[in-house]
Amino acid sequence: MSTLASPTVAKLLDRLFAAADQDDPDGFARAREALARLGKPASDRQRAELMRDVYMPVSPEVGRLLYVLARSRGASRIVEFGTSYGISGIHLAAALRDAGGGQLITTELDPIKAERARENFVTAGLAELIDIRVGDAFETLRTGLDGGIDLVLLDGWKPLYLPMLKFLEPRLSRGALIIADDLAVAPDALAAYVGYVRVPSNGYVSVEVPLGDCIEISVRA
Repeated sequence: MSTLASPTVAKLLDRLFAAADQDDPDGFARAREALARLGKPASDRQRAELMRDVYMPVSPEVGRLLYVLARSRGASRIVEFGTSYGISGIHLAAALRDAGGGQLITTELDPIKAERARENFVTAGLAELIDIRVGDAFETLRTGLDGGIDLVLLDGWKPLYLPMLKFLEPRLSRGALIIADDLAVAPDALAAYVGYVRVPSNGYVSVEVPLGDCIEISVRA
């Protein structure tokens, strides 16, 4: 039986997905209203704080696909940009557990959200596989990634997908998988990213997959 199917993990995921379905519409509305009241562009930290109560999960189908991709790639080191409440991280860490071990390095700008994710990882029994790095990911990911990255999940602030990919490129393993979530949610913000990974001379083979809010899966050639 896979870790995802274990009673503890399955019940936790059911609870988190149900909470997101119930709470996220109102949470997004409150965050949009607060952003509008600012009267000026929000900083990354302000935006993260306003989105503190929003789960923003991958869909259940995308979660299972993440598990399948991590297992089939034989990933032992995974980097996630955007922890939120840890739903995608649970799927990725479950894949590591079932493959015999490894490390998920996941990043979250907001410390309160990171703590909620940490609690969920402990409840799932997967905390020992996960390194949560709190703060600006461009700073927290500067060290401790020697040996290559096998899989990257981009699920944070959309305009930063391409800068984050380029930041991580020198440390990608050959054949590394890059998964970018939410193409349908922010097509304009992700246009540069999608354009980059779909140009063969940039070193990727890439395909759009219409699951959840639409994802782009790329492999480092």
